[in-house]
Amino acid sequence: MEQGHPVATVLRFAEVASSTYYDRHKATHTDTCPKTRTPPKRGRPATEHSLTQIGQVVSNEQIKEWLMELVAGEEHSYGYVLLTECLRVEHHLVINKKKVYNLCKELDILHPQRRKKTHYPRRLARNHTIEKSNQLWQLDIKYGYVAGYEQFFYIADIIDVFDRSIVGYHIGASCDAKHVCEAVRAALRSRISPDQDKPIIRTDNGPQFVSKAFGELCEAEGLIHERIPPKTPNMNAYIESFHATLERDLLRKEIFQTFEEAYEAVHKYMDFYNNRRMHRSLGKRSPAAFMEWVKEHSSDIAKYKRAV
Repeated sequence: MEQGHPVATVLRFAEVASSTYYDRHKATHTDTCPKTRTPPKRGRPATEHSLTQIGQVVSNEQIKEWLMELVAGEEHSYGYVLLTECLRVEHHLVINKKKVYNLCKELDILHPQRRKKTHYPRRLARNHTIEKSNQLWQLDIKYGYVAGYEQFFYIADIIDVFDRSIVGYHIGASCDAKHVCEAVRAALRSRISPDQDKPIIRTDNGPQFVSKAFGELCEAEGLIHERIPPKTPNMNAYIESFHATLERDLLRKEIFQTFEEAYEAVHKYMDFYNNRRMHRSLGKRSPAAFMEWVKEHSSDIAKYKRAV
């Protein structure tokens, strides 16, 4: 062909199908990077969610959290094939092993890297008697849904176990370790003075909380970071309860068409929750009102002590 012979003639003598030639020609000259000549990726693009057997949408971030719980528990020796089966059985997910492999690869929990070295040792949650604000904070991530874009948004929020205030939160289309760290730093600046003791931070085993960035934050700020054992959400009961309330009062009722609409609704709800929503456990006061009451009745707060 380089010498001017017709393509059809060359292909006939070479016994190469014309469809094969033109398919290779297109992949090499049209759809490739001009520098690397790398063939284009084939197949469907990766999805950001999976479905349960009843059609409920579950984000990849939630699936990653479930995977981290599995490898932190009795299933730590499982490969991605058995982890896939665990997700199908325990969470009724419709998911294939290829997607689980890709998620495990993102989390760096595939064999033999599962036993990777960590800079910051794991500290299991233990029982505490909470007698004042800023003694124990619980932190977790909640997922909302923007129907207009068919995408998830994320809320990483922190609750004070004693006064039930949401002391800080991040909301966005993504929620990485850096976003969680920024929310914790902002909460510390707004709630803790330089002469006060730092709170204990309690989380589950989500990838954001076992990250190097979060470990460095806790070390730099002098925070004690506790992680609950796998499959024990009751040990993070206060933030789990808040998320159930948020789901019931807002996320399940509203259908958001844009991210801006969702963010504004969550900001308004946080303001309502902290400043006006009454809690029976706080003597039918809002968190803000309860904190003011405590300042004036410090001798009467014994009944509000919490064993956590």
